[in-house]
Amino acid sequence: MKFPVLRVPPLQDLPAPAGLATLASFRHESRPAAQVGIEGSRRTPCDGLGGYREPEPGLRLSTRPAHGVRGLPFDAMSPAPVYKFGKIPKHVAIIMDGNGRWAKAKSMIRVQGHRAGAESVRDVVKAAGEFGVKYLTLYAFSVENWKRPKGEVSTLMGLLRNFLRDELPELMKNNVRLQAIGRLSDLPENVRDQLHECIRATRENTGLILILALSYSGRVEIIEAVHSIMREIKLGHLDSAQIDEQMFNHHLYTRYYPDPDLLIRTSGEMRLSNFLLWQLSYTEIYVTPTLWPDFRRQHFAEALIDYGKRQRRFGLL
Repeated sequence: MKFPVLRVPPLQDLPAPAGLATLASFRHESRPAAQVGIEGSRRTPCDGLGGYREPEPGLRLSTRPAHGVRGLPFDAMSPAPVYKFGKIPKHVAIIMDGNGRWAKAKSMIRVQGHRAGAESVRDVVKAAGEFGVKYLTLYAFSVENWKRPKGEVSTLMGLLRNFLRDELPELMKNNVRLQAIGRLSDLPENVRDQLHECIRATRENTGLILILALSYSGRVEIIEAVHSIMREIKLGHLDSAQIDEQMFNHHLYTRYYPDPDLLIRTSGEMRLSNFLLWQLSYTEIYVTPTLWPDFRRQHFAEALIDYGKRQRRFGLL
């Protein structure tokens, strides 16, 4: 069986970061084994992308060992590695964390970290589609983020609007369908209009479904679901005896999507940060110390390889 070989430019030729800050009643299932070949010209190790260690079991390389990205070695003068995944998660969710710390470490203002994070969004969205992931949910802006200084919030909203506008051609090119969850009415009108335009423009695309969590809170989502159910009961459309997990799922923002199979959190923090609290009940969690602006397709592949080694039992033996 032959697998697709994609040619990509050297890392040093990639465009400079610009744009966005960082940015369900289905059953759990994973896609069968998949393998993607990536062939490119001269590659150089990425600066600041983790430590060094031996290749992960199950990772097949097309080069002689030379370590650049943690767990994903490649030769500086050879093509990129060939990733061999055990199984592919159908739905991946990511808490994109570390923009501010990345900027501070480089003596930059915080907004520069948000701008740099946009390049990671582009790289991971493209990689997710190529690796066979069906749904990708990115935690882009929380309800709690509105409490940040007004200047930073205003800048973030401007970056979000510009990102949506500028990335639409790329989403169309890569057959990505855009969706959004959260209290979208909280967004500024111009941002909301641009978001709706991107959703409308990509609605016929059949590839990766990209879900942006904007003005999102897991607790608020659950509370709103309870209110929705109470209204249905009050109107006589629902009997309280009918309430079960499936019924509750139908009142969540995520009712049209399967629960995540894999959650990735960058920057090494060990918490959920009020993200998809109901949906993550049986999700596999992968935490990396890599800050979001440094996170690239190689790190995403490493997370998928780790996921492929795990046995998911959902409470069974």
